[in-house]
Amino acid sequence: MNVISSTEAWVKSVIVKYNICPFAKREMDRGSIRYIEEKSPEVEQVLEALMKECQFLDENEETETTLLILSEACTDFEDFLDLVYLSNHFLQMNRYEGVYQLAHFHPQYCFEGDAQEAASNYTNRSPFPTLHIIRESSMERAIEAHPDIDGIPDRNIAFLNKKGSAFFTDLLASCYLNK
Repeated sequence: MNVISSTEAWVKSVIVKYNICPFAKREMDRGSIRYIEEKSPEVEQVLEALMKECQFLDENEETETTLLILSEACTDFEDFLDLVYLSNHFLQMNRYEGVYQLAHFHPQYCFEGDAQEAASNYTNRSPFPTLHIIRESSMERAIEAHPDIDGIPDRNIAFLNKKGSAFFTDLLASCYLNK
């Protein structure tokens, strides 16, 4: 199974196709999304890869964002949440707070207070644990230009609930079949 092609398929067939993130299509079309697989199961290695990707983005303005895909680390969702906390702290300690922000996705993603099987969780479910490194300056411009930024989560939840968990379970599973 190819980790990067599965993640690219997820971005295209879930995130962009169903407009879960209204900013993703532009970057996918521009080819400005960087996909990197981190194979180490060790948190220290993941943090090192996170730092390398921030440095890469510093030096490559044409790359808008990086999806750091963890093929071996944090397969347990609670462990992943611990990593997200450490990663945000790591960004702060390395003076990247305000420069980059992290979004995060996981195959078992579950919002606090939601049932594991709730369709709404699929806004953040991905084929593999993933740290999404986003340029804050670009995000600020996108937010300013969007006519209803506050309505995005409610629209997504209503759409996912209408389609149902089974639909998105099957859709996410189909991403693993792509080569």
